[in-house]
Amino acid sequence: LLKKKADALTMRFRQILAKIIETKTLMGEVMKQATFSLTEAVYAAGDIGPVVMQNVDKAQTKVRSKKDNVAGVTLPVFESYTDGSDTFQWTGLTRVGQQVARCKEFFSKGVTLMVAL
Repeated sequence: LLKKKADALTMRFRQILAKIIETKTLMGEVMKQATFSLTEAVYAAGDIGPVVMQNVDKAQTKVRSKKDNVAGVTLPVFESYTDGSDTFQWTGLTRVGQQVARCKEFFSKGVTLMVAL
């Protein structure tokens, strides 16, 4: 019984490790694109930090925690979900707004990948 439990945990650990390696590789590429899109948005619109801070009142992406049972051992599993309305839904009307919307898209994808890690 103990051998089966150890084998199940080892198999699950290998699955988690493979997922971490894949996610880290993807995250490097996404964050590179996100940083470049932020640079484009700042170049097009100037300093957008105060405008973003003024329009955001609560988090749109949130993290939910669940428990996964593997051979009697509980492992925490985190998942992200979107809650609330988008305060920047009308931002993409001009060229500057399109840059900001693209920047937001890349960074939200990066946050989702961080939660997956």
